[in-house]
Order: sequence, then C-alpha cells, then structure tokens
Amino acid sequence: MKKLLGLMLMAGITAMPLVAHAADTENGADMQKLDQRLENAADVLAQIQGAKDKSIPDWIAAKAKCIAVVPGLVKGAFIVGAEYGQGVVSCRTPHGWSGPVFIRMAGGSFGFQIGGSGTDLILVATNHKGMQDLLQTKFKLGGTAAVAAGPVGREAQAATNLSMQAELLTYSRSHGVFAGVDLSGVTVSDNTDDTVALYGGQYHTFDQILYGHVPPPHNHAALHYMHVLHQYFGEAAAQAQHHDESNNQSNEH
Repeated sequence: MKKLLGLMLMAGITAMPLVAHAADTENGADMQKLDQRLENAADVLAQIQGAKDKSIPDWIAAKAKCIAVVPGLVKGAFIVGAEYGQGVVSCRTPHGWSGPVFIRMAGGSFGFQIGGSGTDLILVATNHKGMQDLLQTKFKLGGTAAVAAGPVGREAQAATNLSMQAELLTYSRSHGVFAGVDLSGVTVSDNTDDTVALYGGQYHTFDQILYGHVPPPHNHAALHYMHVLHQYFGEAAAQAQHHDESNNQSNEH
C-alpha cells in the first residue's frame, strides 16, 4: 500500500511541471489571438482611412468619442442565421486615446448589405451618449442605442439628422467596398475575460479603462492599435480645432 501511495505521489509530482507548461502554452496561444485581433483592427482602420475618397469623413473622425472595430465578422458562426464577431474599443480622453477593451457583437441579419463572411465593421460614437452605450455590459443597436449608417468620403457634408440624433454611426467593409450599414438589432456586449487577459490578469472596469484611468497594457499590438487611432482620428481633431481657431480669428478681423 505504501509503495502504491509512493508511486502515485511521484506521478503527481512529475505531472505538475507538465500541467504548468500546458497552462503556459494555452495562455500564450490566447494572447496570440488577442494580439492578432488588435493588429487586424489596426489594419482595418489604416486601410479604410488611407483611402481618401472612401473613408470616414474628417468631421466625424474629429468629433469621435469612441471607436469600435470588429475585423472579420463571421456569418453563421456560433449563432445560426446571424452574425458574430469579436472587436476592440477605445475612447478619446484628455490625454489621447484610452487603452483598448474587447467586445462581442452578435445577432441581426444584414445579409446582402455586407455580403456574408469576412466583413469588417466600425462603430463611431459621436457624442457622450454613444460613449455611454459602449460602456454598458450589453446593449442592442437600434434599441437602447440610436444608430445610423454613416456617410462615407473625406469631403462628405455633415448631415444634420445624423449629427443631432445618432449616437453611433456604423460602417462595413466587404469585398473591398466600404459603406455605411444599418446594424439595428445587433447586440454588443463586453468581453471581460479577454480584456482581463490583455491587462495581465488584472481586472479593471470598462469605465476605468475607457476613461483613461488605467494605463495602456505594455503590449506591442495594443500600442500599435492606439498609434493608428491617434494618427487618423487624433490628427483629424487637431485639424478641426485649428480650422475653428482660424475662422474665429478671421471673424474678429
């Protein structure tokens, strides 16, 4: 009996490093997925905003409070007859863009509008209410959150009904075509597990992160995503402010 217990103890001790190694390997694989999601989101923003005639207009980019990017939405995955995707959100703070958090999107039936799988989605919160929507644990577009298909093109004129009523402007890119899309009926929820993993296992509320109270993670993919946000949306805000100041000076003279 003692010999059997001894063998079992030795087997357990031998297995412990293997279990730890397996856990480390799994955690490493998970982080690779998160890094790839951030890199894909950064690529989507850079490619769309790099196309001057088919991009989010400067006046929207300048007033954006938060940006959500869902790269590669998959049709019919996990939810039959609907769409499912994993995305990234960051919000503008007095010190620049916040660290990112992860979200899920599910439901709805855009069908022909986005052409099925492999579709990238972008949500732009244009006011404080839109930001508050993204801070919720779960909400439905077109339900508790007023949404509208966003206009496209750098020189697109500001539409009064959009700027005054919509909390979130929504866009899609499918098969190289970028356009505004109606996402009413889609549910957006936070992805706490992936967000905790990105911040080294530390739990922070979405409010804390998106209001800029939590430093960005020391993660190359996250910092690259934030850099792209600043490049295309931070500069738009700076240019808009400079334009307003120039107009004010002209009016004074």
